[in-house]
Amino acid sequence: MRAAPLSGPSNSFPFTAIVGMDDLQLALILAAISPAIGGVLIRGEKGTAKSTAVRALTEILPPVDVVPGCRFSCDPDHPDPSCPDSPHAGERSVRAARLVELPVGATEDRVLGSLHLEKALAEGVTAYEPGLLAAAHRGLLYVDEVNLLHDHLVDVLLDAAAMGRATVERDGVSVTHPARFVLVGTMNPEEGELRPQLLDRFGLTVDVVASRDPAVRVEVMRARLTYEADPAAFVTRYDGAQRELAERIVKARDLLTEVILTDSALRQIAEICASFDVDGMRADLVTARTAVAHAAWSGRTVVEVDDVRAAAKLALPHRRRRNPFDAPGLDDEQLEEAINNSTPPEDPDDDGPDDPSGGPGGGADTSASSSDSEGEEQSVGQAPAGPAPSGDVAGSSTPYKARLLSVQVAGAGVAGRRSRAITEVGRVVGDRGRVGREAGRPHLLGTMRTAAPHQKVRGRSGPGLVVRADDVRLAVREGREGNLVLFCVDASGSMGTKKRMGEVKTAIVSLLLDAYQRRDTVGLVTFAGAAATVALPPTGSVETAVRRLESLPTGGRTPLAEGLLQAAEVLRIAAIRDPRRRPLLVLVTDGRATHGDNAFARARQAAGWLAQRGMATVVVDCEPRRGVRLGLAAELAGDLGAEYLDLGDVAAGNLIRTVTERKAA
Repeated sequence: MRAAPLSGPSNSFPFTAIVGMDDLQLALILAAISPAIGGVLIRGEKGTAKSTAVRALTEILPPVDVVPGCRFSCDPDHPDPSCPDSPHAGERSVRAARLVELPVGATEDRVLGSLHLEKALAEGVTAYEPGLLAAAHRGLLYVDEVNLLHDHLVDVLLDAAAMGRATVERDGVSVTHPARFVLVGTMNPEEGELRPQLLDRFGLTVDVVASRDPAVRVEVMRARLTYEADPAAFVTRYDGAQRELAERIVKARDLLTEVILTDSALRQIAEICASFDVDGMRADLVTARTAVAHAAWSGRTVVEVDDVRAAAKLALPHRRRRNPFDAPGLDDEQLEEAINNSTPPEDPDDDGPDDPSGGPGGGADTSASSSDSEGEEQSVGQAPAGPAPSGDVAGSSTPYKARLLSVQVAGAGVAGRRSRAITEVGRVVGDRGRVGREAGRPHLLGTMRTAAPHQKVRGRSGPGLVVRADDVRLAVREGREGNLVLFCVDASGSMGTKKRMGEVKTAIVSLLLDAYQRRDTVGLVTFAGAAATVALPPTGSVETAVRRLESLPTGGRTPLAEGLLQAAEVLRIAAIRDPRRRPLLVLVTDGRATHGDNAFARARQAAGWLAQRGMATVVVDCEPRRGVRLGLAAELAGDLGAEYLDLGDVAAGNLIRTVTERKAA
């Protein structure tokens, strides 16, 4: 067993000094013992020491032996033959475990690495510049606010974490290098959720909440204030505990390959996963790997029921969620019932298990859980993605697949899945100049056109172009952007019966479900009585929007003008805070305005004011189809320059009734 010295003098808050976060600490330790588990996702409200715990973990991780000069931190005892910096000499050096932080705004080139543009164009050399995945090899990769990271980057990270390798195939670069790291992501659920497909790719999940026990809260405050008063003295006080924990992690790593996962333990894991109705086999595999790591952490060579229980608590909560708007979690009583009804682990026979590699704990094959390709998104908790059923879809109380509402004019917003925009991914539509040493995919023809006229002045004598940094052009790509979808909902008595309001809420929930899948920001403004109310400021948490909608009170007069003006104010503030996220206003109303003098005229005036400012708007008409129809919502849509939909047209597959068609009817 290697010694486990700490990574050197540091005044970081000690891992062993963290109070009241036992599940979080255990999950991080198990992932450090067995990176094949697939990383840890830490969910929790702000101020719950998520980032503190992650950064403190690196202080107790064992140091790593590396090959001097290797940019990919190859192990001198087992150098990777495909390493771009090979062959390696027999030298070695030791460095501390590395924590690499990935910023939310990182590009794919920054994560995977990119082509060295000047060398490629001027010298004809395909020179590869490693990215963050190479820097994180044999260390810890930390993504704060992972739920705000672009989906394609999350896919790249999770694939690399599961496969242990990163592959770059672009712009003439063909590189494969090792990328085995402990992936840790933190997020605040109030700022938005990960898609279920991405949530499932994290091995373990921990929900962190501040303790409601005053004694624990006092202990947390005392520890933090003492640390802030004298960090060096505080760290020294925990030096012994830190070293003991680091040594225990090393022992558990060494013991990992000796842990036996019996057939009965495997069956118990399978029965527990089946009882929670999880999808696929990733839950079973992660639970098995985690149980093996927990046994090694406990100093045992055979997996016992306590190991399975601890593993299930960490591996299953985020995999049993059946609806995007249901909060993830695991009921302890249900888990105990599943354990009691399952086959208990037994001692192995003298001959040992059938698989001499020790199963998931032996590290023989860590790619099984990631080799299955991720299919297209499925609409969770809703009707199939085909055309909406015939008849009055709006009369259904079950959310359905909503039609795509989008900003019609292409912009340049944040990458997403809704409206056309100039983004970092998509089809090439042009080129632009590079700002400083900005990374990105080069536009070769554009760069050549820029450099070609200057070759004589630059004294070109060889076959290659003389290219300068300011000649480099980057590709301009058109893809999809994410939007701020602000719902402005009429909650007045003019919305009619309780049944009709239920149909309206179902339609909005369906649109919210669509926004959830497209990673949009959402907000909710309601108007009733004499005023409009911001029921939910712009947020990434669609679940919160659904909860606010379900508890929406209704009744009273209809202050339509006030609702439009309040929506405009919310969008004005949102543009200051997040100028790259373009808004889409969805006005849900029957068009009536009954509050104040000249109510409808004032509403039309407010609509014209919004139209002059180029606000992209969709009007969803909630006026009943039967009986006398006033058509006020259609008039309002004309004033707004908005797309017009009947409530029944919200469902995908239904034809849009345009204003002209409505008037003709």
